[in-house]
Amino acid sequence: MTKLIPAKARVVIIGGGVSGCSVAYHLSKLGWTDVVLLERKQLTCGTTWHAAGLIGQMRASQNMTRLAKYSADLYVKLEAETGISTGMRQNGSITVALTEERKEEIYRQASLARAFNVDVREVTPDEVKAMYPHLNVSDVKAAVHLPLDGQCDPANIAMALAKGARQNGATIIEGVKVTSVLTKDGRVTGVTCEQNGERFTIETENVVNCAGMWGRELARQSGVTVPLHACEHFYIVTEAIPGLSRLPVLRVPDECTYYKEDAGKMLVGAFELKAKPWGMDGIREDFCFDQLPEDFDHFAPILEMAVNRMPMLETAGIHTFFNGPESFTPDDRYYLGEAPELKGYWVAAGYNSIGIVSSGGAGMALAQWMNDGEPPFDLWEVDIRRAQPFQKNRTYLKERVSETLGLLYADHFPYRQMATARGVRRSPLHEHLKARGAVFGEVAGWERANWFAKEGQEREYRYSWKRQNWFENQRQEHLAVRHGVGLFDMTSFGKVRVEGRDALAFLQRLCANEMNVEPGRIVYTQMLNARGGIESDLTVTRLSETAFLLVVPGATLQRDLAWLRKHLRDEFAVITDVTAAESVLCVMGPKARELMQKVSPNDFSNEAHPFGTAREIEIGMGLARAHRVTYVGELGWELYVSTDQAAHVFETLEEAGGDVGLKLCGLHTLDSCRIEKAFRHFGHDITDEDHVLEAGLGFAVKPGKGDFVGREAVLAKQNQGLTRRLVQFRLADPEPLLFHNEAIVRNGEIVGTITSGNYGHHLGGAIGLGYVPCSGESAADVLASRYEIEIAGSRIKAEASLRPMYDPKAERVRA
Repeated sequence: MTKLIPAKARVVIIGGGVSGCSVAYHLSKLGWTDVVLLERKQLTCGTTWHAAGLIGQMRASQNMTRLAKYSADLYVKLEAETGISTGMRQNGSITVALTEERKEEIYRQASLARAFNVDVREVTPDEVKAMYPHLNVSDVKAAVHLPLDGQCDPANIAMALAKGARQNGATIIEGVKVTSVLTKDGRVTGVTCEQNGERFTIETENVVNCAGMWGRELARQSGVTVPLHACEHFYIVTEAIPGLSRLPVLRVPDECTYYKEDAGKMLVGAFELKAKPWGMDGIREDFCFDQLPEDFDHFAPILEMAVNRMPMLETAGIHTFFNGPESFTPDDRYYLGEAPELKGYWVAAGYNSIGIVSSGGAGMALAQWMNDGEPPFDLWEVDIRRAQPFQKNRTYLKERVSETLGLLYADHFPYRQMATARGVRRSPLHEHLKARGAVFGEVAGWERANWFAKEGQEREYRYSWKRQNWFENQRQEHLAVRHGVGLFDMTSFGKVRVEGRDALAFLQRLCANEMNVEPGRIVYTQMLNARGGIESDLTVTRLSETAFLLVVPGATLQRDLAWLRKHLRDEFAVITDVTAAESVLCVMGPKARELMQKVSPNDFSNEAHPFGTAREIEIGMGLARAHRVTYVGELGWELYVSTDQAAHVFETLEEAGGDVGLKLCGLHTLDSCRIEKAFRHFGHDITDEDHVLEAGLGFAVKPGKGDFVGREAVLAKQNQGLTRRLVQFRLADPEPLLFHNEAIVRNGEIVGTITSGNYGHHLGGAIGLGYVPCSGESAADVLASRYEIEIAGSRIKAEASLRPMYDPKAERVRA
């Protein structure tokens, strides 16, 4: 029966898969009565209906785990609420390791699960055999068991969410295709749609793109970037197997496979290393509950390993060979939040084959975000603002997603680099660095030198959970920065000019530090939210009375631009992304001044060029703006050079550097140096959920300057006292490594996780940062405790400090 399409709505949700149904359910639960969900064909007909329905609680971070656990809890309750069976059963899951490296990975995950209060247990191969009698465990090295994981019926979960939404007043209409999103003055004003050949317009200020594999094209029509691309996803379902009892979900990532028992049959699915992208030429109009053509040759190697792993499959008949499309993103993380290009345009799409376990929590988080105007907790991992505009390029996406599907079950080694779709964004110095041994990594599309190979050394990564093949290269680069002088190419910094009559007033309102400084001064600051959480970590250089340069991490540029533009009121100020206009060469180390004096006639003494100032200098035959700041904790300058002169300045520095032992350094060294100095890293150590005072950044906050966003939260925290502190740790044993997410153990009890880690080559051990609860405790109380860090189940003694362990008085920085 055709439903009446309303003329107005508070929100229109586009797409009736599990994601759209979850958003509708949670918005209606919050009291949004005029919620309209439009589905082009029938609910679940895109990807949801053929999902495997695995419910795994454990994710790579605390908040992603929080969302997955929320989904599992919700799906248990939905049946009682709606009367629709979700098929949710918590039969547990087992992940087995066939190699020592995978054993290290799953044991690290088990430590993390304990820190996140997820029920987990390391089990022996014999215990696995007892729980899974059909499994060949002859080469199993180790396993972990999560008893509260499970499986469900994906289509019924979507139907239950839809019914729950309707019960709370939402309108869900099938057979309606959205043809366009209407806009005016940079915000959503409505949608046009078609039903049975008739056109309608719905007036609304909010649209949610839950269109799955149609999401990229739908967003493109509105000038919004949603980089995703469909891939073919394969699984088989056997005939009924006599005596097959209820079993846990089984994952064998070393063979790219997962197994699910359902109704006496076995489902075997795969995330093969090289996937098959699909839909490059668009998706046909009548696509609805469709399967893709079989490709048994593609699946055959997976099936061969599966028969060895579970010998009973050799005699089991195949009931279904299934191939269906699923959406994947360039970094294997889904998209959530308001698009930076268009106010009122929200996204919940690109679930990378974990849409069922993710959508319950994602729908809750997005609904809360829409209702409150800010996310309920840190969601940067999945924030749509991390997407780069170029990533909507279809050639790029087709190449990249052929890799990202397989990365779901690949070894999640630290420092793992993408192999596909590389070289899109390059510094003017790229070929210079490449010729000198640079081994590149990629962030936000930027090719960045991570380390420099020696003569004759292979220029590629050999991944491991232990010391990788570049560890000694990093040590030499690190010590060159500490004792001599190193040169980094940091062209990938995001650079934003804010200028105009009201630029100062605008930045005073957004930044926590004092912006009213003399031209040429550099201010380290944060932009806060109303809770005192850190939305951006940056330096601001006052170029003139009316012009400022903001420097941010390359990965957060789109987020930072969106934050600035969102908060610009009626001030006369212009915000311009000038990232590509200038290269940045960082000259760092105790011999930095000596090198600079060789290449420039300018005076680089403390008196002429003190710390925290910027000025134009001559260098070689060109010009640069020299900023005396540091992210490595040494004397040094960041040289901002117009891109046309970058190569000349690099060659000038390199030629003069021979006399002072100049060493080219990579981003791995930058990170190991900054962590010795306890400098924070946005997205790891500081997020929008972390209060600026608890992050130890109170020195960059000036409540006395007047009103700014977050000031009340800063004053409140000063009065109430801290509930946790960011602490620096050094392992007593110099051999183990820290990356992030290792468990912090205080007096025998897990109290948190390492937010970021690296090896401190000067300090002689692995260094990590992490938050420790401290309600009612002094700094001395926090430091008086006994600390250990749990790594893959083993606990290692650690020294703790609230001040930087390297150069705590910053004497070297101000040398």
